[in-house]
Amino acid sequence: MALFDTVHIIGSTVYFVFAVLLAWLSRIPRTNPGASYWAVAILFGLCGRLTLLILGPLMESQFTEIVYASFIMLEKYFLLLGAFKFLNKSDYTRRYALFIIAGFLWIACYWFNVIDRIQFAFGFSFFNTSILFLFGVIAYRERQLVTHSVFLATAVICFAFGIHWLTYPLLHFYSGWLVPGFLLGTTLVLLLYLTLISAVLLQFQKRLLEAEQHALDLAYHDPLTGLNNKRYMNTLFEQALILATRPHQMLALIYIDLDNFKPINDSAGHLVGDEVLKVIAKRLLDHTRSTDICARIGGDEFVVIATQLEHAEHANQIANKILEQCCADIIIDQHIYHLGASLGVSIYPSHGNDLTQLLQHADEAMYTVKKNGKSGFQVFAG
Repeated sequence: MALFDTVHIIGSTVYFVFAVLLAWLSRIPRTNPGASYWAVAILFGLCGRLTLLILGPLMESQFTEIVYASFIMLEKYFLLLGAFKFLNKSDYTRRYALFIIAGFLWIACYWFNVIDRIQFAFGFSFFNTSILFLFGVIAYRERQLVTHSVFLATAVICFAFGIHWLTYPLLHFYSGWLVPGFLLGTTLVLLLYLTLISAVLLQFQKRLLEAEQHALDLAYHDPLTGLNNKRYMNTLFEQALILATRPHQMLALIYIDLDNFKPINDSAGHLVGDEVLKVIAKRLLDHTRSTDICARIGGDEFVVIATQLEHAEHANQIANKILEQCCADIIIDQHIYHLGASLGVSIYPSHGNDLTQLLQHADEAMYTVKKNGKSGFQVFAG
């Protein structure tokens, strides 16, 4: 029995380490709730192993086998419940609970000697195999949820573990299977919970990456229109400048200031004003090229950086197209709103060598339009 005890000491240690690790992971804010259920599952598995370690081999006592089976059934209950929580499939929980109740009724039948030990062993084996096969099917179907094929590995291990549980009745016929059987089971438990912890960590990593991306979006994009903001425009301008240094290539900066926006904002309200800005932003995106840069830099001020231009006249064509879109009627909640726009255009390298100079000169050209009656465009003539 020394070897038997050694196997369960090893198994208990494995269960304990994973229980602590999963419990720690579950306490991290916004960690997938499946981690806490798997922590409880492996804790029950630990109790089952300790039962065998303290009370001795299960084949020597009906009481030992019943206590061990109860803990293992609870482990499987929380194992699969954790999978439902991890995958956000809580609607399966009630049907699964009925299956667990049936398992405990089977234990009761054994306790009251309605069934004998061999019948109980086959039923207990079937219960564990069914749970693991079900988990394997779920993990295989949802294998795309977690990257690096973690759930695919989980499915394979569950199927292997389920097949292993089919050998449980053999313990009552061949005592030589006791040590290798539990040793193999410990190995499969180790592999299974390693994949589950990996799934939790990968979900945690995914959440961190999404949070980082969201932070970058907030830092570099206008939250209302989704356009680039001024900070991001500075970064993109450096890339656009590289293209503009090619032979016969130039770059145009178009500064757009909406006319008549404030009266709409004041009379119709800020919500309507926001919708107007969204419409303008979408029109800018729809009527510029994918290589152009669209940004909102103020309340009703936008900038378009037109890249890879062959000649200055091309900038005039783009500015005129933008002006037409800004002056077109905007319909919101069956109300028609009329805007205009004053556009100033500066061209690299003729009107400046950096973004600050080009913005300043485009701004000056825009104010020239304002002074001359608004709703037009003007190329900087300095």
